[in-house]
Amino acid sequence: MDVTDFPDDLVQTQAAWNATYNALAAPRPRDNTTALRRRLLHLSVRLWWHPYWETVPSVPAARSELRHLARTHGAVQAA
Repeated sequence: MDVTDFPDDLVQTQAAWNATYNALAAPRPRDNTTALRRRLLHLSVRLWWHPYWETVPSVPAARSELRHLARTHGAVQAA
């Protein structure tokens, strides 16, 4: 898939979802597990129902590209 111009809020939401998921998957989450699960659910809803998805022809491919972009962007920021 070609590089897609995702809205900044969508990329930030996906990055926040990734960070929350990783915090929840940690052996001993620092935060309350319930709070992390609620945050993950909230972010999942925001990702799923974002208006951007109505504008792309192949939503599954675009979602995959977004996940890849957020992971790559997060790795660059961590370095």
